[in-house]
Amino acid sequence: MTYELISSKMIYSGRVFDIRSDLVQLPGGRTHLFDIVDHRPAVTMIPMDEDRRICFIRQYRLAAGKELIELPAGVLEVGEEPMAGAQREIREEVGMSANNLKLIGEFFLAPGYSTERMYVYLADRLTPDPLPKDEDEFISLERISITEAYRMVRLHQIEDAKSISALLLALPYFIESEGITLSTLG
Repeated sequence: MTYELISSKMIYSGRVFDIRSDLVQLPGGRTHLFDIVDHRPAVTMIPMDEDRRICFIRQYRLAAGKELIELPAGVLEVGEEPMAGAQREIREEVGMSANNLKLIGEFFLAPGYSTERMYVYLADRLTPDPLPKDEDEFISLERISITEAYRMVRLHQIEDAKSISALLLALPYFIESEGITLSTLG
């Protein structure tokens, strides 16, 4: 199937993303107008502490209208490589450096309307190495066992799509390296 871009118009330009309106010729010849969020790539990390608990953050999300429990994450700076962004973000949000970062997957966050691509890293062998938090971030750290994290997903206590997707990508790693079984996850 081919979709041919006829024209593109910038509607909004912001700090992290732009919004454009694309006129596209669809297969079969008709045209359709798509609004696209042109978003820089982002990273999310699954930081494991020395007790093999996952370091989550709790923060208020204005769009959701409530506090959410999420994996640490952030948008890449212009020209920043994903691994460098993962190291920077874990230092900002968790206050630690990861001496071991492993890319375990990547995905589009909302491909129906956004270009945002998310890179997922397992992070362990953490050492204190904080960077200042962003001025709009008011977050607290919560360390949660692996099995409890999956239980919280099932109970809708973790509602953030990137965190749920990252935990799904990490499941084979946890089965292999941590001895987790599907039956222990309930």
